[in-house]
Amino acid sequence: MTTIKTYTNLEIEKKDNSEVEIKAQIPQEIISKYKESAVKKLGKNIKIDGFREGHVPESVLLGKIGEQVILEEQVQMALADIYPDIIKDEKLAVIGRPEVSITKLAPNNPVEFKIKTALMPEFTLPDYKKIAGKVTITKDAGTVTDKELDEMLEQIKKGIAGQKKNSPDGKEKDEEKKPVELTDEFVKTLGDFKDLADFKVKIKENLSKEKQMKAKEKRRAEIIEAIIEETKIEIPAILVESELDKMLAQFKDDVAKMNIKFEEYLEKIKKTEESLRVEWKLDAEKRAKLQLILNKISIAEEIKVPEEDIKKEVDHILEHYKDAKPENVRVYIESVLTNEKVFQLLEEQK
Repeated sequence: MTTIKTYTNLEIEKKDNSEVEIKAQIPQEIISKYKESAVKKLGKNIKIDGFREGHVPESVLLGKIGEQVILEEQVQMALADIYPDIIKDEKLAVIGRPEVSITKLAPNNPVEFKIKTALMPEFTLPDYKKIAGKVTITKDAGTVTDKELDEMLEQIKKGIAGQKKNSPDGKEKDEEKKPVELTDEFVKTLGDFKDLADFKVKIKENLSKEKQMKAKEKRRAEIIEAIIEETKIEIPAILVESELDKMLAQFKDDVAKMNIKFEEYLEKIKKTEESLRVEWKLDAEKRAKLQLILNKISIAEEIKVPEEDIKKEVDHILEHYKDAKPENVRVYIESVLTNEKVFQLLEEQK
């Protein structure tokens, strides 16, 4: 039995900086196979009097939204299956998000498309274990001096005084002028502390843990910087643009949390989206370079994340973000967990 190929007239042209352009056609008989699914998908979001939601007949739907809209949906659904086929058939090590454009679209005709994407750049990793081993944490990184402890105790006193000052309780407001004294009895009201001495010990332990964590983060950053410095890679422009998209999306999310409209915030800081992308380009290039390095180290070290760990994190995210696409969440989680394992490997080097 002969299987109809999902695409024809394939052309692959390699560009500079590891980018590649893919051109091909989708036969009309392949496009037609997606019509029922496209109609069903579009019909879910259309409300027409006299028909249950999601049960609008094709003839009625055509009159409502038009044949062109359905055809465009068919093509998008077909490309979602065809692109992975091309990658597999041609053994292309693609990275980043592809830029897809339809170059010819007409009813009852083959569809022509173009995909611009990037291939994994060819580069040599430096001796990353040796580099990581040279970056050390000082032995006294977690040491807390008496002065640091006293300063923290003063901050705690000021914090308590500030709470009293802002309290609606008249009695506490009257007491705000009195200096806060940390006594055995008072510290018991602050948490699970036996006495003042126990309170100081635990505060010192927390300060020590915080200093150790900061030292660890500093070492991680220095290891990354050193490896990046020793690695020569041509970064595909698509990867840089993808990183800029992520950075801008995160920035918009941060602004939204401040209950400010993004356009108003840009006006206030006298910036545009384009000017931000220009300012952030070097950081985006560094982030893209880092991800390429981490990917290659994970392959070299055969680092794999247990499936149960991935599933646990994916399920957790999907509980809070119902509209998220499971496949996208999985890719993100697997990348994050793999990166963390690479970081741990580097930090273990002595």
